[in-house]
Amino acid sequence: MAFFQYRAADHAGKIIEGVMEAEAERGVVSRLHELGFVPLRIAAPDEITRTKLQIPWALSFRKKVTQQQILHFTQELNALLGAGLPLDRNLSILANLAEKDFQQVVRLLLEGVRAGKSLAACMAEHPEVFPKLYVNMVRAGESGGILEGVLRHLVEYLERSLQLKEDIQSALTYPVLLVTASGLSLTILFIYVIPKFSLIFKDVNQALPWMAKILIDFSYGLSRYGWIALLLLIGGFFGGAFYLRNPEARLQWDSWRLNLWVLGDLLRKLEAARFARTLAALLKGGVPLLEALGTVQGVVGNRQVARAIGQVQSRVREGKGMVGPLAESGVFPDLALQMIAVGEETGRLEGMLANVADYYDQEVKRATKRLTSLLEPVLILGMGLVIGVVVISMLTAIFSINDLPF
Repeated sequence: MAFFQYRAADHAGKIIEGVMEAEAERGVVSRLHELGFVPLRIAAPDEITRTKLQIPWALSFRKKVTQQQILHFTQELNALLGAGLPLDRNLSILANLAEKDFQQVVRLLLEGVRAGKSLAACMAEHPEVFPKLYVNMVRAGESGGILEGVLRHLVEYLERSLQLKEDIQSALTYPVLLVTASGLSLTILFIYVIPKFSLIFKDVNQALPWMAKILIDFSYGLSRYGWIALLLLIGGFFGGAFYLRNPEARLQWDSWRLNLWVLGDLLRKLEAARFARTLAALLKGGVPLLEALGTVQGVVGNRQVARAIGQVQSRVREGKGMVGPLAESGVFPDLALQMIAVGEETGRLEGMLANVADYYDQEVKRATKRLTSLLEPVLILGMGLVIGVVVISMLTAIFSINDLPF
């Protein structure tokens, strides 16, 4: 048995919150239904706490809204629609439930719906909060009278996307911390520690061992001219970012990334999973294939992949299949292409795309885990070797002083 924190609404729209003991989330849902409540959110208490402790990175509500908040909003709206409450009433309830940085967005949605606009049209006015994919699926759901079903597909899509993102971030956390700690340690060594040793050798009229001399000279240059190197590094970063604003430069950069050793294969799998998951979600939501491809092209992050999807869209418009232009682009793994081809031939494209996404989600997780498991010992060994060379060089120089005649 475990404890779950829940948020639910009664048929009058009143919100209740509490903690319930059950074997699984299903038990909490069943119990709430028995009590006549509509479950809105159910999670372990520590998950609720983590959500509340998220620190916003910007001052404007337009930049603060996280994918986690969008997921919670979609889950709760889907639950309320399933209870038969009208849309404006649902939005009114969610506006009171939303966290401060998201509350204003929901209130604007409510005002728009009460003014006679569709929910999708209201969401389209906030592209920084609701991506094009989200808006198009909601629009298709409203047009077909299946908004509740579309929201279910959106919940599934957001949950899987968020889970993959969190898995990758979790796997990379330790290597990033290790690199940061290594960089700080070496900076302290070269800027503060080695200069102290150089004072010892300053008045010694004897040539130092060549390794010690190189380290001392490097330390001197770093402590005196390090700020210039830092400025050049910062300038290079911003210069590179400005250069990549050019479409052709960005296309070349993205193409180069896909061809990197080891990382290129991982990026291809990640893009295949993202493409398949997004397209499957749109098709399940009732969005036509041509429109869905246009939406996917706008949401993928890699320009080389986006160009390939644009070619697919042109071929589909001509009545041809998807696999040919995808294969010509060379950006997707062969297995993904074969699975998509089978989906087209059997008329089960949505289901096969979902299978492709599930498979490559797992492949990305496994590849990331393998990569980090290799990186960790290499980074530790590399840091140990560098620090060991510094220590041995300094000790050799100190011992050489003892050989001087007095």
